[in-house]
Amino acid sequence: MLFGWGLTIFCALILCDVARTSTGNRQLRNSTIKPGFPIPVKTNDPGVQSAARFGVYRYNNKSNDIFLFKESHINKAMVQVVRGLKYELDVDIGRTVCSKRTHANLDRCDFQRNKTLKQTFRCYFEVWLIPWLKRVQVPVSLCQ
Repeated sequence: MLFGWGLTIFCALILCDVARTSTGNRQLRNSTIKPGFPIPVKTNDPGVQSAARFGVYRYNNKSNDIFLFKESHINKAMVQVVRGLKYELDVDIGRTVCSKRTHANLDRCDFQRNKTLKQTFRCYFEVWLIPWLKRVQVPVSLCQ
């Protein structure tokens, strides 16, 4: 799966810029970021956008709707370094004109314009990326 250059660069910056203190403990050099603590990330970051798409895929796989949904706006994003990267996302998703049976590429799906079919949800996704294992998990997908 493709994770995007933003994720790779972010992971490299966070995980490789580690120094040992005199007590032998690791800490991040020249940074207030500490592994295990969530930090805010810009919503236009490629890693955030990729994580939001994984959350939407999970929603679509669990949904009984005949139409696919896709992210319309990422309201807030946090990332936490925990044996990979865990994204906590607040995302608005909307119903598209694409049916689940005929389309797999959400980039080619426009949002519904028909008032009776138009539907949006606000979702909270937790997306855990483990790039070195090429693994993605979405343990939390809550939409209302």
